[in-house]
Amino acid sequence: MTSHEFAAKYFAQGQTDLGYLHAHYPRFTITKAIFESQPHPKMRGKRMLDVGAHWLHQAMLWRESGYDVVAADVGLTLDLPWVQDQARRNQIELISYARLDDGKALASLADESIDVVLFCEILEHITFNPMAFWSEVYRVLAPGGRIVVTTPNYYWLRGRAWDITRLRNRGGGGLPVQEILRTPTYGHHWKEFALRECVEYFNSLSKDLATARAEYVCDPRPLDHDATRSKRWQRYWEDRIRLLRWGLHIEVEKIGSGNGIAITPSW
Repeated sequence: MTSHEFAAKYFAQGQTDLGYLHAHYPRFTITKAIFESQPHPKMRGKRMLDVGAHWLHQAMLWRESGYDVVAADVGLTLDLPWVQDQARRNQIELISYARLDDGKALASLADESIDVVLFCEILEHITFNPMAFWSEVYRVLAPGGRIVVTTPNYYWLRGRAWDITRLRNRGGGGLPVQEILRTPTYGHHWKEFALRECVEYFNSLSKDLATARAEYVCDPRPLDHDATRSKRWQRYWEDRIRLLRWGLHIEVEKIGSGNGIAITPSW
């Protein structure tokens, strides 16, 4: 199904951000395809929590495949009348939160009631200490369940790590100063991860969590028909050298219970 077919099937004209849907649909589909490319025999069911669900685009993709979906995000999006209507018609439970750092965003969910947690393209935006949030995720995740994390690859060939212009002008790493000053909070990437860092991140959280899958992901977006020769060569090398690929796909499995989150913030 193309993004246009998906939009026509589930989202009436004017009732969603079609530009965002078309731009991100390849990412939604590749994440789901990677997850479903291997069996998950320890998972007890198909109840899925989509954190940062926005306008339910990704949530609807998983709902179509028979997952029992809980969509969580800020009220700015989930309280929209057409989002509420979409959720009712498709039996998607909505959880509206004001913030993720206070340990209360998922309070309405029962312990060990979720089999899959989607945390897609959010990790790089977190500016707060995440321990209270991960404690909530740990609580609601069932044994054998998985957290599916996607995030940009710091070493992507077209990413910030290879910005020769900034190197020549003595610029620092990460975000340019003007992007920090001019882009709204949560709008940009405060931290971009390498694959090894992601594995270390989640393996450090708890003895009950283990990285079950860690992969580099090729850019799923088609090249424009008028893409330059340089861009075509970049895509060629990205597809063939894993380190230079566009994104990261991490699956973290809950292999036990009782140990909780191991890290306590020191303030």
